[in-house]
Amino acid sequence: MSVRLAVHHVTEYTYEASVEWAYHAACLAPRDTPGQKVSGWKLNIDPLPDGWGIEGLELDAAELARHLRRDPWGNRHLSFGHARVHERLVVDSRFEATLTDRPAPDVDRGPAWEAVARSLRYRAGRALQEADEFALASTYAAPDEALAAYARRAFPPGRRLAAGGLALMHQIHTDLRYQPHSTTVATRAADALAQRSGVCQDFAHVFIAACRSLGLAARYVSGYLLTRPPPGQAKLVGADASHAWAEVWCPEQGWLALDPTNAVPAGLDHVTLAWGRDYADVAPLRGVLRGGGVAQLNVGVSVEPMVA
Repeated sequence: MSVRLAVHHVTEYTYEASVEWAYHAACLAPRDTPGQKVSGWKLNIDPLPDGWGIEGLELDAAELARHLRRDPWGNRHLSFGHARVHERLVVDSRFEATLTDRPAPDVDRGPAWEAVARSLRYRAGRALQEADEFALASTYAAPDEALAAYARRAFPPGRRLAAGGLALMHQIHTDLRYQPHSTTVATRAADALAQRSGVCQDFAHVFIAACRSLGLAARYVSGYLLTRPPPGQAKLVGADASHAWAEVWCPEQGWLALDPTNAVPAGLDHVTLAWGRDYADVAPLRGVLRGGGVAQLNVGVSVEPMVA
């Protein structure tokens, strides 16, 4: 089964005072995956960044590609700046994505989680694996004893890794309350777990840090959710905004994509944008500026099925 989706993501900053100078970094270029094919990505920035094309003309793919750089995980990042006074910034991204069904996690296949954790431990002479760096601490998803104790509820001795990952996903969904504005983009996994609330970013960070606390590898995925679900299905939490979920490494099944905010494996509702160790690696848009005062932020996301 496959679906074709149109994605539109607009970020608008309206500044209280004039911005004299600004520099921004964006991770908004969608990526192809085995289950996702992207086409027609367009990015418009108003005002046009310094050194970019001609004001009022839409950038073509070749011009846009000149400003992109790849990180170690294959995500494409964009840097841009303004050295002129402005009171408003609009970043408008749109593309089409064709998604195909990914295999559901098989709880009866694969090794026990302890064996996977042992395979990820460093030892002299062992060849590096793709998953190794995702077992290490990162800014927002660092292991600790409280997270390890929390993870062991989902990973008792001998449980297969896929089964433990699904159990942890449901556990976080049950234990944490989805509460907008209860955290910030700088909230760490340990703090979100302690207060038992947060948003999708926090749910993903708790999952990742809990896995890492047991020696497992997990990574952060940024993306989007289908805005309007099929008839008869409930709207997922996190639609109409950018979304985040997690992936845990299972040697026999690859990266298992799990969404603890909604307690579902990622599927045809989930459009992948980028992945990294945590939010810090793949923040959609951030920057530094001089002036501006208090900024009003408006973000709009739509992910709609396309008519065949």
